[in-house]
Amino acid sequence: MTIGPRAALAALAGGGALALGSLVAAWGAFGGGVSGGGVALARLLLGTLAKWVVVALGLFLAIAVWKLPAVPVLAGAAMAAAAFLVSMRFVARRSTTRTNA
Repeated sequence: MTIGPRAALAALAGGGALALGSLVAAWGAFGGGVSGGGVALARLLLGTLAKWVVVALGLFLAIAVWKLPAVPVLAGAAMAAAAFLVSMRFVARRSTTRTNA
């Protein structure tokens, strides 16, 4: 396992790829204003597809092009995904809207 500035940069690149992908997904899903159910579902699906394209491209750039160590890149992406899941648990607890009846 590598430790040092390159590993830290690799973890930042992996986490940043996932964060940027989530931003792209949110922008694609919610950026078009109010619309019908079919259009909203299509935007949500296209936003999710765009997210994973951005994540895959970011991981490819970090590992293959910039030659950063792969394990810290993937660990950074995994930690960003875990942080997203944990944050959603806190948001769901604080929400006053019933989502699961």
